[in-house]
Order: sequence, then structure tokens, then C-alpha cells
Amino acid sequence: MKILMVNGSPHPSGCTARAMAEMESVFTAAGIEVEKMLLGTKEIRSCIACGKCRQTGRCVFSDAVNEFLDQADAADGFVFGSPVHFASLSGAMTAFMDRALYAGNEGLKNKPAACLVSARRAGTTAALDQLLKYPMYANMPIVPSRYWPMVHGNTAADVEQDLEGLQIMRQMARNMVWLLQCIAAGKEAGVPLPQHEAERIATNFVR
Repeated sequence: MKILMVNGSPHPSGCTARAMAEMESVFTAAGIEVEKMLLGTKEIRSCIACGKCRQTGRCVFSDAVNEFLDQADAADGFVFGSPVHFASLSGAMTAFMDRALYAGNEGLKNKPAACLVSARRAGTTAALDQLLKYPMYANMPIVPSRYWPMVHGNTAADVEQDLEGLQIMRQMARNMVWLLQCIAAGKEAGVPLPQHEAERIATNFVR
């Protein structure tokens, strides 16, 4: 099994990375392969609503989004994490999620996603709500924890003191392992994945 972790922070060793490292320790202990992707300071274009990805499954802009989609096919589950910027996701993470989970919708469905955010003090629940909407749109099972998945601190060293936050990360990782094992057991037992209607219905209320 493989889990792909996407860090939307500009800091490779910041608070979001520390939270993800806590999850990674659980994954590796369970024998699950972990692949990490840092958005960092890469230039990530916003969606221009051209619709080309519906034909190709890839975005017209060749950047981190297509890199992710190329790796996503081999992944069984995903972890998406972002720092909080003005009570929302980082700009890079927002642009990334807007495009990645729209262009790669077909290849991501039925694969579990865990979401987490980090902040010095506040804005976490608003940012988490934004982040969770992406896998919900993409038909991905959302991995829960024992509380809202967030850590607090201005630096990774600060996050070390957020013992509750780190515990929440570990529990979410254990839940991810369990869910992946359940999906694998279901496949072995011949339990089919949920059916999806071929034609997508879009209802417009203004005519």
C-alpha cells in the first residue's frame, strides 16, 4: 500500500510538516509506503475553467498538479495538509486543490483522504472546512480522528508542545491504515466498489 502526502506549506520543515511526520511514523510502522510532495514555493497557476482536463484527465498547465496526478494512480490513500493563511488554506494549496481534484476526479474517487491544517492561533476550523470540501467533491472517503485534525504553533518546535494535536494526527493515521485494510479486504472478498452513474446531472436554478 502507498500513501501520498501533499504539504501545501512554503516551509519544508514547518508546522504542517511536523504534523505530517507524526502520521508518517504510524504509516511506516504499519508497513505502508509513504511518498511526500511539498508544494513549497513552486509557482502554481489557478484554474482558468477551460475544461480541457475533462478530455485528458490532466491540466493544461504543466506544474505540480500534473506531477501529483501522475503519482496519484499508484497511491491508495492521500493526506492533504496546509498552513492557515487568513483563516483559509495557503494560496498555493488552494490553487493546487482547485485543479488537482477537478482534473483528477475520476482517478481519485473511492480512495481515502485525510486532511489537516496548522496555525499559530486561529482560523483552523474555517481552513479545515475549506480543505475537506475537495475530497467530498471528488467522491473520496474522508478519514476521521478523535477531534478536528489541526495542530497549533508558530514553529515546528511549538507543535511539539501541542500534545493533543499530535495525538489527533496519530489517531487519524491509524484510522487511515484501518480503512485501507478494510478496502483491501473487501476487494479480496469480492465486495465491489460503489457504482457511479455514468451521466452527471447538473441542475441550474436560473433559467
